[in-house]
Amino acid sequence: MTLPEEEFAEVEADVERLRVPSRARVVARRFFRMRQGRLGFALLALMFLLAFAGPLFYPWSYTDMDFSAFMQPPSPSHWFGTLQTGADVFAVTLRGAQKSLVVGLLVAVLSTGVAAVVGSFAGYFLGWTDRTLMWVADLLLVLPAFLILAIMSPMFTNGRWLLFVIMLALFLWMVTSKIVRGMTKAVKEREYIMAARFMGVRPSTIIFRHVIPNLASLLIVDATLNVSAAILTETSLSYFGFGIQPPDVSLGGLIADGARTALYAPWTFWFAAGCLIVTVLAVNLVGDSLRDAFDPGAKEPR
Repeated sequence: MTLPEEEFAEVEADVERLRVPSRARVVARRFFRMRQGRLGFALLALMFLLAFAGPLFYPWSYTDMDFSAFMQPPSPSHWFGTLQTGADVFAVTLRGAQKSLVVGLLVAVLSTGVAAVVGSFAGYFLGWTDRTLMWVADLLLVLPAFLILAIMSPMFTNGRWLLFVIMLALFLWMVTSKIVRGMTKAVKEREYIMAARFMGVRPSTIIFRHVIPNLASLLIVDATLNVSAAILTETSLSYFGFGIQPPDVSLGGLIADGARTALYAPWTFWFAAGCLIVTVLAVNLVGDSLRDAFDPGAKEPR
């Protein structure tokens, strides 16, 4: 016996209402219910849109020089004014934002990925594997990261900024790996992990298929917060001349150059500084909201 079409549609709607939403959907719903989450996401999306789509519609490139307009204030032809070299401030600020966003994302992905792998392997195998990996983490924790990056700064020229990303990620994973190690020691005692071990599943398969996915909430939040940490670190190093090197552009280098003329030509400093502040603020708002969204004990946002 078949149900009439209307009754079938009602039954289907009832089943859809009773269906348990996935965790990703629950987290997304909690995230977008938070005012600070929506604000941070909107600001971050706006920064990405400006940084990567803005140069396509703006007449000036970050490499162009207007030799008839040196140190000119904002105007219809140069929205953010010009620098001492005649470069357009809006164009170079967008280029600096591009580089800072890309560096922040790549460093966050690399550092969180290394932390996840190192911490999970150390916590799962224990023994000499644990001691060796944690010894490496402890060694990197006591090394002077700023001094090492400053010494290696001449190697970051000629477009080799990916080396800078790798070196920066090398000094950001250690604390998270220790947290992942402790959580892995607890996760590996669960029934489904034990069942996989008794069935002869390889340890590496168990780690990548079961252990690390169960730590996704920690890793996602850590990656988000590492974006702002990487952006600030890159900006600080570039401010002192040890980060991304000319002829490339970064927000830190722009802020360092603009600091010398900030009193009588504030447009050379404040636009780059404002871009940095908005970007870091947006990333931190997203990170805090993600942390609350993943926390089942957090108060339900209204």
